[in-house]
Amino acid sequence: MSANVVVVGAGYAGAGTVKSFEDEIDEGEAELTWISEHDYHLVLHETHRVIRNPEVESKVAIPVDEIKSPSTNFIRDRVTDIDTDDQTLELQDGESVDYDYLLVAVGSSTAFFGIDGLEEHSLTLKSLDDAREIHEAVRTAGEEATQSEPAQVLVGGAGLSGIQIAGEIAGYRDDTHTPIDIKLIEGLDEIFPGNDPEVQGALRKRLLERDIEILTGDFISEVDEDAVYLGEESMPYDVLVWAGGITGRDPAANSDLEKDERSNRLHAESNFQTSDDRVFAIGDTALIDQGGDEQAPPTAEAAWTAAEVAGENLVRALRGAPLKSWQHKDKGTAISVGEDAVAHDVMGVPINTFGGVAARTLKKAIAARWIAEVSSTKRAISAWSDM
Repeated sequence: MSANVVVVGAGYAGAGTVKSFEDEIDEGEAELTWISEHDYHLVLHETHRVIRNPEVESKVAIPVDEIKSPSTNFIRDRVTDIDTDDQTLELQDGESVDYDYLLVAVGSSTAFFGIDGLEEHSLTLKSLDDAREIHEAVRTAGEEATQSEPAQVLVGGAGLSGIQIAGEIAGYRDDTHTPIDIKLIEGLDEIFPGNDPEVQGALRKRLLERDIEILTGDFISEVDEDAVYLGEESMPYDVLVWAGGITGRDPAANSDLEKDERSNRLHAESNFQTSDDRVFAIGDTALIDQGGDEQAPPTAEAAWTAAEVAGENLVRALRGAPLKSWQHKDKGTAISVGEDAVAHDVMGVPINTFGGVAARTLKKAIAARWIAEVSSTKRAISAWSDM
């Protein structure tokens, strides 16, 4: 009887693992079941483009049938619990799914850090629906504004996501000549915290060129329906987008697998095994050991490179073969700011930080390469102009 292998999640980690597993497994050796609450894979690091132009959603949402082989069983549902004793998954519709080996790649949820009112009054960007909602909120606020009283749009968190969201809102404002003031808020002293001052400066320059006000050094302490509070100062807003951090999702948080108490992300070894050797975890779901006190970063690049090894390790596990270890190798960073981009520390490039046509082309190439790998070259070519 063939083994039951289950992959949960359709992000970079889940979709990449499905492709890798299918490439490695022999016919009849195992039955693969892929579970996700969405019937498409979202190219999340380009989803901010939908904020500016909703028509782009067809380029960043790839149907699962374009990704998986016909022999892989796909279930559209949400996993609510993992029972490692019985080796079953509970689904939202009440059904259960048995597994012999499981890979959890459900991504992450937005962390609100206990800030009063923040979750209730902010928008986030974790899905296609989120991108549509941000677009609609910005559009509506802009239509109700005037040149003398522009709409106030605040973006909280100046990491990669917050910077790209602010850039797309500025692009929408400029395309439509809509009266919108945009403020990017970061509690730490610099945008893109923890990174090289050179890339921080390059991003700051491009944000300011797009008339995005940058506020650093004060954390949001409270939010109500009218204002954001930075210490004692209040700041009115029409739209608030929060991109300030991540935390674990169900079913990871509800399982008895070992996890980080603060973030609910699963602890995983460098071979992706969790505290249960039949359960693997990668992507934002997991804190993947990289030696010492280091864990792999929660980035798209890390997720899709890990997925290639994870798929192979699932096959090795069911064959009883030794598992491979994975070590993340940072190939550099490319961040869009509207139509512009900044690239930093790119492997093989002698210039440490650069922008312009070269950075924009690199950003497009990264997205196109992934789309081609997970779907087809034809789809990647079609998406090129919108990335």
